[in-house]
Amino acid sequence: MELVVFDLDGTLLGSDHRISDFTAETLKLLTVNNIAYTVATGRNLHSAQEIIHGHGFLLPHVYINGVIVWDPGKEALSLGNFLSNAEAEHVIRAAISENVTPFVHCVTEDHKHYIFHPPVLQEFEQRLLDMFYSRLSANVLPLSELPAKAQITNISMLGSSQSVVAIEMHISNENHLVSYSGMAMENKDLKWLDIHHSQASKGNALKQLGTSLGVSRILCFGDSDNDLSMFAMADEAYAPANAKEEVKAASTGVIGHHNEDGIARFLRDRFNL
Repeated sequence: MELVVFDLDGTLLGSDHRISDFTAETLKLLTVNNIAYTVATGRNLHSAQEIIHGHGFLLPHVYINGVIVWDPGKEALSLGNFLSNAEAEHVIRAAISENVTPFVHCVTEDHKHYIFHPPVLQEFEQRLLDMFYSRLSANVLPLSELPAKAQITNISMLGSSQSVVAIEMHISNENHLVSYSGMAMENKDLKWLDIHHSQASKGNALKQLGTSLGVSRILCFGDSDNDLSMFAMADEAYAPANAKEEVKAASTGVIGHHNEDGIARFLRDRFNL
């Protein structure tokens, strides 16, 4: 069994963060030809499901860079690689010291996603919070209500490039933390930052998934730093033209741009679809 694995943002999705009609049709062709595929993304389950629902992603999905795996067939969530309270407190303190609002993401065993946060400080943070409210409603709560034994998957935030770099420096002595950052979708003058446990990675999650599914080969696609772990363990790894240079350097080959259905066009050639 060969498994095709997609990163979402900057890879399978265009700049509008949607699956194009051409890519959707390509996914249908993969299904018709019995070619297995899934997703490995930094997104959480809820935000990713809004995008991939109805596009044939029937195998287990990797979310939050390997922190959790969701099996849509069994409706089961594999939980692990959480942040400890001490690690989370360190990140929260670092964010607040730089006048940045940390959003603490937690998950429960019954698949509910919660976000805890202190009072927001900036208008762009309020817009982000409004988006969380629109998705999760009652599951967005004040940081003061964070349970003592919360299963913290990751902590995300939005700020200036200077603030994000400073926060990463604050937590650089935490060996069990890993951070990823990049230009914000909301504003090119801002950067997003996401922090989770260092044992969580797309590569580690896919190794376990590959073993459980009896996969003989993995072919993956990605564009950013958080994809390098799966590039390292995959049999073939392809970067779209828009990928970071270090990702291109680690790839089997560079293919078309994500805004030009590069992945879908490559797959049609690769599998003669």
